[in-house]
Amino acid sequence: MTTPDDAHSPNAATRAKAALRRDPWDLPDVSGLVVGVLGGTGDQGRGLAYRLAKAGQKVIIGSRAAERAQTAASELGLGIEGAENAECARRSDVVIVAVPWEGHAKTLQALREPLAGKLVIDCVNPLGFDKKGAYALKPEEGSAAEQAAALLPDSRVAAAFHHLSAVLLQDPAIEQIDTDVMVLGESRGDTDLVQALAARIPGMRGVFAGRLRNAHQVESLVANLISVNRRYKAHAGLRVTDV
Repeated sequence: MTTPDDAHSPNAATRAKAALRRDPWDLPDVSGLVVGVLGGTGDQGRGLAYRLAKAGQKVIIGSRAAERAQTAASELGLGIEGAENAECARRSDVVIVAVPWEGHAKTLQALREPLAGKLVIDCVNPLGFDKKGAYALKPEEGSAAEQAAALLPDSRVAAAFHHLSAVLLQDPAIEQIDTDVMVLGESRGDTDLVQALAARIPGMRGVFAGRLRNAHQVESLVANLISVNRRYKAHAGLRVTDV
């Protein structure tokens, strides 16, 4: 039996068709969101924190030690704050995970409660290194992002920012970073939000690249980019053509 409200609300098929008709570049305003960066004292985390803060985003760096986070924040300036990981998670609307792969699971397990209800953007690349160079690792869950989703059942998990050069991100002499960001997730609203965050950084564009089950190959591609960079003495990124 349907209620009057049910009769006047669009059904799932109608909503799906409406979503397909939406302009994929019509993205939300994310300028008022507080972005936390777990692992913000490392190169990738510092670079992302710097670029987002420079674009006008409120940013909090998280670390296992509040003092380390505060030191990194003061070095970066731009109104960035530093806090212990749990406080960073609690105070942020969106949290980027940029910790080393070796500490990924342990970090997220400890933050399940403060990350509940948050959008968590995982940019961790499971990689190994030997005398032949970098190579991809495949976690039991399929990818770092899928591991995050399994460990954080009360959070919404997306994957993005994997292919960015930490050197370019941290270089204040570089005004634009010409690259696309592959964005993966289960919700159109969440991936649109991540794309909008990427677009805050001059030269950067977020491109939807599928659901989390496709995160492994995106994470793995970093091993190839490391090989490119070593051969050509470069800081390579990606561009997706014809979109």
